Amino acid sequence: MKTADFDYDLPEAFIAQTPVEPRDSSRLMVLDRAAGTLAHRQFRDLGEYLHPGDLLVVNQTRVIPARLKAWKPTGGKAEILLLRRESDTVWECLVGGKGLGEGKILKLEDGLEAEIVTSLEGSRRRVRFAEPVENHLQKDGQMPLPPYIHEKLTDPERYQTVYAKTPGSAAAPTAGLHFTPRLMAELREKGVQFAEVTLHVGLDTFAPVTETDPREHQIHTEWCELTPAVAEKINAARAAGGRIIGVGTTSVRTLESAAQHSLVTDHSSPITAFSGPTSIYILPGYQYRVVDAIITNFHLPKSTLIMMISAFAGRETVLSAYETAKREGYRFFSFGDAMFIS
Repeated sequence: MKTADFDYDLPEAFIAQTPVEPRDSSRLMVLDRAAGTLAHRQFRDLGEYLHPGDLLVVNQTRVIPARLKAWKPTGGKAEILLLRRESDTVWECLVGGKGLGEGKILKLEDGLEAEIVTSLEGSRRRVRFAEPVENHLQKDGQMPLPPYIHEKLTDPERYQTVYAKTPGSAAAPTAGLHFTPRLMAELREKGVQFAEVTLHVGLDTFAPVTETDPREHQIHTEWCELTPAVAEKINAARAAGGRIIGVGTTSVRTLESAAQHSLVTDHSSPITAFSGPTSIYILPGYQYRVVDAIITNFHLPKSTLIMMISAFAGRETVLSAYETAKREGYRFFSFGDAMFIS
């Protein structure tokens, strides 16, 4: 297995720069693994492929306005991008600017001081703020859109799911951006259930794998939680013959992390609650323990996410579907269209 095996050509014109309106008018490619078929629909048609008793597992994390302007004592400009909170006042961050090593002091727009306490890999820094920075984000923070999105987002809520609750992510769980309250209500009326997990997404999710052998890649660690109530709901759905459908790769990572923690070996093994860091790395050859189907967007070449989807549906099947998506004019990445893989 080589990283190049998960590469594909994507002209920039295919990268969605803005979300469609309404949310559920995005396109939906339906990939049936057993039948080997593709169908082209809109996301609002999702219910036609779901059954009463199916359980959609969504990630309720909320993106924080984590990009902060800052200034050096000399007046020079800098930037702080919050990645992961380590304590009330200490965060792992990406810090942009020259000469910003340990001991340097930065000031935010409203004067809050931030000290760089540890230099980490690359531009990562451990930063201690004079007080909890969350108090300053709504006023001074900006939404951290992925680097391939160049258009300004006029409504920050369009980079949140409609069910986002718990702040903590540096990026949105984008497969969930297609849901509307009306679509969710229609699915519930049909007998489809929903369950909420939490995984706070880090920016490493966008990082391409640079090693020749993807097994040598250092996977990012993210914090996730699957509560006892959700574990009970999953076990009940499985016992009744319902499918467990991960909405996005972050929900899939949470479900499969909890399954590993629970020592789940097959669909008859009960899953238990899990809360903590996960560095699960899903590559082809991995045997999924909980997830029966996945709703996902179209992912970056050579990313851990396309590898995860390839582990579920097969590398050649996924890459062939991506080529079809290009011919059919699908939109790719965070604000792009969706796939339902069953």
